[in-house]
Amino acid sequence: MEALGTLAPGTAREHTPAGRPAGPLRAAVRLLALRTAIAVPLTAAISAAIFAVASLSPFDPLAAYLGGNYQFATQSQRDAMREAYRTDRPWYQAWWEWVGGLSRGDLGWSSTQSQPVTTVLAERLPFTLALSGAALLTATVLAIVLGCLAGMRRGGMLDRVCTGFAVTFAAVPPFVVSLALVVVVAVGLRWLPASGAAAPGADYTIEGILRHGVLPWIALTVSMIPWLLLTTRTAVVASIDSDAVRGARSRGVHGWTLLRGHVAPVSVLPTLALLGTRLPELIAGAAIVETVFGWPGMAAVLVNSAAALDFPLLAALTVAAAVAVLAGSALSDAAAVAVDPRVRITA
Repeated sequence: MEALGTLAPGTAREHTPAGRPAGPLRAAVRLLALRTAIAVPLTAAISAAIFAVASLSPFDPLAAYLGGNYQFATQSQRDAMREAYRTDRPWYQAWWEWVGGLSRGDLGWSSTQSQPVTTVLAERLPFTLALSGAALLTATVLAIVLGCLAGMRRGGMLDRVCTGFAVTFAAVPPFVVSLALVVVVAVGLRWLPASGAAAPGADYTIEGILRHGVLPWIALTVSMIPWLLLTTRTAVVASIDSDAVRGARSRGVHGWTLLRGHVAPVSVLPTLALLGTRLPELIAGAAIVETVFGWPGMAAVLVNSAAALDFPLLAALTVAAAVAVLAGSALSDAAAVAVDPRVRITA
């Protein structure tokens, strides 16, 4: 990442055919196109690696398929089961067949869920996306707002409270926050349900999902805020000491006008860059939070598919996570390029 104002001697600015500097929106679109071209072969390599690594697992998938009957099955029965479930194929053959099915829109059959993979994703992925998206959006807004306010009031009470909160919860794993919410809010105070997305035996409703989703949303949001808040606060403090902000203050610009017009546009860039790099943490945190609260997302099926070598489902989940991380990183960098024309990212 490089600012145009500090380019090395002899480095030319990008120009349009008319001789004007390339617009930030055009640069952002070009960056997204380049990242997409890189992401396609990278995603294919990741999917192949998943099949290769999973084939080295010491777990026997038949143990998951047969359950308690596994130890009583004869060798001929086990061989017949392996042929029926097609677990006796080399990993590269299984991967190639999966790629062929993917090109036709067929993600295969999940042996652990006894459903097509597309059905599993359609039923569970919306819960994970809704929880993760809501937590990420809330954490980003709170982190930017509180980070800006704390940085503008460096050393004040708000700054000390926000910094103390961020430092404390940066060291607390998501499952500890989740268990604390269950013990205090769900069990102790009985304000909210402790698990699931609906009452036992009841159908899913918007009201029930929202009520059951409050605690996992809070847990995941709290786990995402610390680093975003500290990054924003540090960027605000650095921008306040810059010559540009000092010049604005000398011209009588203070308070909200200074924050909105001179401090925030520059300070938000490190936060945007951090969002892309923290997406793996969001995915891991969501899996932990879903497990603690029994949220009907992708966490449980991911663990089951890995243990039972459910190749089609495991590959689909892993590739989806990889695509989410790559897309998040590309979008955060493109947003930085679009917000500040001085930012230059070549790949």
